[in-house]
Amino acid sequence: MSYIGKNIKRIRAVKKLSQAAFAELFALARPSVGAYEEGRSEPKIETIIAIARYFGLSTDALLRKELTVNELYSLDIFKGEFDPTQLPPALGKSSGFEQNGNLPTSSQKRQTGAGIPLISKSMRLEYIVNLQNRDFINRLQIVALPEAQPGKTLAFEHSGGEMLTDGGGLRDGDILTAVAVSLEKANRLREGQVYIIITARELLTRRLRKLEAPAWIFEADNPAVPPLPIEAKDILELWEVKGCWTTQLQPPSLLDHKLLLLEEELRQLKERVSGLESK
Repeated sequence: MSYIGKNIKRIRAVKKLSQAAFAELFALARPSVGAYEEGRSEPKIETIIAIARYFGLSTDALLRKELTVNELYSLDIFKGEFDPTQLPPALGKSSGFEQNGNLPTSSQKRQTGAGIPLISKSMRLEYIVNLQNRDFINRLQIVALPEAQPGKTLAFEHSGGEMLTDGGGLRDGDILTAVAVSLEKANRLREGQVYIIITARELLTRRLRKLEAPAWIFEADNPAVPPLPIEAKDILELWEVKGCWTTQLQPPSLLDHKLLLLEEELRQLKERVSGLESK
């Protein structure tokens, strides 16, 4: 569920902007603003990013939560000027990758192999819009992760609970390392493998279930999330997940818990036996 319409309406109220004045800021038609607020349509990605940038918000907050008046004031939204020249370029089918699949290496950190670019949760939409912009890739935050090969790997901050299961799974905030997959070599895709799918509207993490025409079937590990059919022509980029790095302690499974209890009972039994032998 997107909260973009409610948040636009609340931002207008805080800023004391009419629909017409808000529309003028972002080169929109006034009826479009009304449609957003009433939930009849949603802004284009470029517009969402422009709104977030202008008011000092993250795109994630703008889309995924209903902002309160206090939150808006605390973010100091009265500062910042909208600069149309800073809008990202149009969507494209190709990212900042060379034809050989390597990332551009103009930054000093990448040249020395110090780390790989990170797509954080708040940068997801901007990454989609900037698929053609090599400079954008070069400006991304760099992270150093074991076994992540600089120049061929990207890091993605996972968002949401779609890949969570009772026994664990991917948690919100986990860092996934992934390598780009050629969409022209679908025969190399593996059913059951986890992929990061990038379309014109969103960035998703799903497990490939079936590779068939006309749509590929992707599934979440969370059984409450329905399967997602996506046609190959709608995929801008596809990344195969190679590793996961987390700062969250995974809860033990029921079997692990029972083993720990048995080990503790065995330890106590050994102590009692040792005490009897020493008497």
